[in-house]
Amino acid sequence: MKAYLLGWVVLALSIPQMGQAEGDGPLETPEGPVILKVNGKIAHTNIAQEARFDREMLTALPQHAFETGTPWTDGCSHYSGPLMRTLLKHLGYTGDVVHVTALNGYEAEIPISDFYDYDVILALERNEQQIPIREYGPLWVLYPFSQDEALLSEKMRFRSVWQVMQINVR
Repeated sequence: MKAYLLGWVVLALSIPQMGQAEGDGPLETPEGPVILKVNGKIAHTNIAQEARFDREMLTALPQHAFETGTPWTDGCSHYSGPLMRTLLKHLGYTGDVVHVTALNGYEAEIPISDFYDYDVILALERNEQQIPIREYGPLWVLYPFSQDEALLSEKMRFRSVWQVMQINVR
């Protein structure tokens, strides 16, 4: 009888956890200006079928930082923001590629495997300052170029999208 009751207790405690991504609950609603929209194969949304983020929501995610030079900027800079894999896990993704769209209309397909092979971030800051639009901000899918020469290939450079406004998980 004790084993039977214990089984029911374990089952009851398990139910709230089912279907949630790594400790994540429902997404909060942005209070500030929306700077990122994510849609597609994601489990957690907050407005219609999208996950919309203001700056505060993105900075609330665990942050990652690295120093790197880029093909578009002079010298090395310190960049920080959430890892792309962390953002996608937070949303309960199920796809294997993301389609990223920039403010200027540029679009790129990025295999999600890149986010596990490299510490790719959604850069929010450069040298501890918000990144202005005229300097590739406010969001930049950024690879740690200085950490691996393979990242300097044309194929990888085309995946580093600046002025990010939307991500579609496919």
